[in-house]
Amino acid sequence: MKQQAFRFIACGMLVFSLAACANQAEDEGQVEGQPRIFDAGRDANAFNTGQSIFDIFNRNAPDVSVEVNRYLWNASLDVLNFMPIESVDPFTGVIVFGFGNPPGGGQAYRGTVHIKDPALEARSLVVALQTRSGPVSAGTQRAVEDAILSRARQLRIADGKR
Repeated sequence: MKQQAFRFIACGMLVFSLAACANQAEDEGQVEGQPRIFDAGRDANAFNTGQSIFDIFNRNAPDVSVEVNRYLWNASLDVLNFMPIESVDPFTGVIVFGFGNPPGGGQAYRGTVHIKDPALEARSLVVALQTRSGPVSAGTQRAVEDAILSRARQLRIADGKR
């Protein structure tokens, strides 16, 4: 009886040790102690068709280009310079600002700017502002968008482009 239990345990340990080595070839490039990064191509299940939601974010694809309008980008930084920058992503055109007080104002604002098109047009710019007590009025938000668009046009004229 003891020999049978020993054989059963030995076989189980052998199976588990072989199963643990199954993905070793795929993970050879992984540094010990660092978390494993999800790879949609490698970690996909059996129903994978070769495409995934993560293909949208593939920056190495030659047919995918992300462009933002540099004048809108710089104008956003100029107009909202009283707010500290928390994060920027030039690939997606998103700038996140922290709370800051405008010159001569007592109310603190924070905002997010999304430049979603390379054209210098109002539809390319989305601004979201809020105070510590909630979102700002539509008029305030529109005024900030207009200020950014005006500054972007000034920057373009200063570069000599029309």
